[in-house]
Amino acid sequence: MNLSQAYGDDRFGLSFELFPPKTDAGLTALEKHVSVLCEYSPSFITCTYGAGGSTRDKTLEILKQVKCSFNVPVASHLTCVGSTVESLREYLATADELKIENIVALRGDPPKGESEFKPVEGGLSYANELVQLIKSEFPQFGIAVAGYPEKHQEAPDMATDLQNLKRKVDAGADAVITQLFYDNADFFRFRDSCEQLGIDVPIVPGILPVTNLGQITRITSLCGSKLPQRFIDRMSEQDTEEWQFSAGVEFATQQTQELVEQGIPGIHFYVLNKSQATQQVLNAVTLP
Repeated sequence: MNLSQAYGDDRFGLSFELFPPKTDAGLTALEKHVSVLCEYSPSFITCTYGAGGSTRDKTLEILKQVKCSFNVPVASHLTCVGSTVESLREYLATADELKIENIVALRGDPPKGESEFKPVEGGLSYANELVQLIKSEFPQFGIAVAGYPEKHQEAPDMATDLQNLKRKVDAGADAVITQLFYDNADFFRFRDSCEQLGIDVPIVPGILPVTNLGQITRITSLCGSKLPQRFIDRMSEQDTEEWQFSAGVEFATQQTQELVEQGIPGIHFYVLNKSQATQQVLNAVTLP
């Protein structure tokens, strides 16, 4: 299924994001979790692409296996980091040969140890340029791009960030998938701003159910998202694995249900290669 077909009046787009495991044991565990997640009939499953293409082959291997084993559409992340235009073309051609239907087109974060993004010689500087490349030379792919309800960390202000997003959409993106967030008011504000700017593709919220307060504190500190104090207080009531899991699932369930009731076109779960928390959320919410 192409991303342009994943969302519509008669279809709610459900998707999950994986990352390439580093060990054989991790790969075996991932297969079991994907098997559980596929019981919910996802529209597609995505897999991340490591910094500088460090997991390039593994990303393709994971997606090939998911597609083959579970007969579900897939999407490969692809970034500009460390890649020339020619190497991007090669990756896209390989993905097409493997019948991967969709690409999540990203600029990518600066390599470890560097404070700002710098394209390699013969490379691309912005995600909209990557979208343009895909659209012009590989039009068979559906394309998703990233949106930031709380603003990209490098953007000077929200207005500039929204203009950057519009450039990506105008270049040919089929959908916007947001970075994780924990205050739905931020998403609704972001969605309204996108509509006012003429961004008319589906705006899909990205949700990461929390199962460990320390872990999510580290993640949000890296990506610039904030945690509501009421959520921190709830998670902090007990410092046990069981409590943090149940409190996190409770919050994610409430967050997801409110989003659904406000007419979102779909939802994208960052599952961190596990299924338990997302499974409990999906069992508790009422999807269209």
